[in-house]
Amino acid sequence: MTILCVRFQLPPVSGDALPGLLGTLEEFTPVVEALPPDGALADLRGAERYFRRDAVELASLIRVRALAWHGVDCAIGAGPGPMSARMALREAVPGQPKVVPEEPGALAEFLARRPVRALPGIGAATARTLCAYGLDSIGKVAAAPPATLQRLVGARAGGELHAMARGVDRGRVVPNGVSRSLVAERPFPQDELDPGEHRRALLSAAAELGARLRALRKVCRTLTLTVRYAELPRFRAGAGGGTPATTVRSRALAEPTAHSSALTGAAYRMYEALGLQRARVRGVALRAEGLDPVEGASHQLTFDPVDEKVRRLEEVADRVRAKFGERAVVPGALALREGRVRVGGGWARSSPRP
Repeated sequence: MTILCVRFQLPPVSGDALPGLLGTLEEFTPVVEALPPDGALADLRGAERYFRRDAVELASLIRVRALAWHGVDCAIGAGPGPMSARMALREAVPGQPKVVPEEPGALAEFLARRPVRALPGIGAATARTLCAYGLDSIGKVAAAPPATLQRLVGARAGGELHAMARGVDRGRVVPNGVSRSLVAERPFPQDELDPGEHRRALLSAAAELGARLRALRKVCRTLTLTVRYAELPRFRAGAGGGTPATTVRSRALAEPTAHSSALTGAAYRMYEALGLQRARVRGVALRAEGLDPVEGASHQLTFDPVDEKVRRLEEVADRVRAKFGERAVVPGALALREGRVRVGGGWARSSPRP
C-alpha cells in the first residue's frame, strides 16, 4: 500500500483553492483526506494497479495536473503509511518526490537515522525528555525496552512511541471533505510589521468565522492559524531556528464553539506563541475545522455573568447584521481602525490611535 502526502504551494491570497486541488487527487483515488489549509493524504492502494504506474509516476502526474489546471505547484512524500508519508514530505521539494520504500528493512533504515522529534505527534517537551536520557534518534528509541519508554513518557504514550519508532503505522486515510471547514483570510495591502494590525486582522477573521458558523448552526472543534510572510521572520530567542515563509499552527478548542470571543482568544494565543519580532506579514488566515451541528454540542456553564452577557449580545448582533448588513455591527477595535465610531444615530470621527 502506498500513501501520498501532498502539500500545495498556495498563493498568499488563495481563497478556497483546496477543494479544486482535492478534486485533482480524486481523479486517481476516491480515498482522499483533506489536511487544511494546504495539504492532503491520498491512498493509492488499487490506483497503482489500475493505472499500471508506481508511486513516483503517479506523483509526477498529480503535480503536472495541479500546475496545468490550477497553476499550483506541490511537494509530495510517499510511504507505506500516513506516518512515513508525512515524514517523507518534509524532505520533498516540487518535482522531486521523496519515497519511503515499503520493505521493512528499508523503512527501518529510513527511520533509524532521524531525530526523535521527526515522529508525528512528538512535541518539544517529549523530545527533551527522551534526549535527556540519550534517546535522541528514532533508531535508539526503537532499540529501547518498551518499559523504559513507558516510565519516561507514560504507559500509553510509551507503547505508541515504541511502535512508531519500529515502523508500525496504525494510521489510515479517512476520506473527508474540505467542506468540513470554513476559512477567513485577511491579506494586507502591503507587508505589515505592526503587531496591532496583525491582531486586528485576527479579530476580524474570528468575528467572520463565528458569524458564519452561527448562521450555519455549526460549531468547530479546532482552529488553525496561517501566517504568510514576505521574508523569513526572526523568532524570539530560544523559539527555534529556520522557519518557512508560511507558518501554520492548530489548536484544539476547550469545547466545540461558534462563539466569536472564544475563537478570537484562541487565535490571539496561537499568534502570541509564535513570538514574532518585526515580521513582515503579508496576510493571515483562520480556518475552523471539525464542524459539527450545534444541536450535538455542549457548553460548560459558568457563574461568570460577563460570558452570558456577551453571548446574548452576540445573538442580537447577528439579528442586526441579518437585517441591516454585515457592517451594521463590528467590534470596537475595528471601528476605531477605520477612523470612525457609531454615536447615536450618526457617525463621529475618532481620534487616531497612537
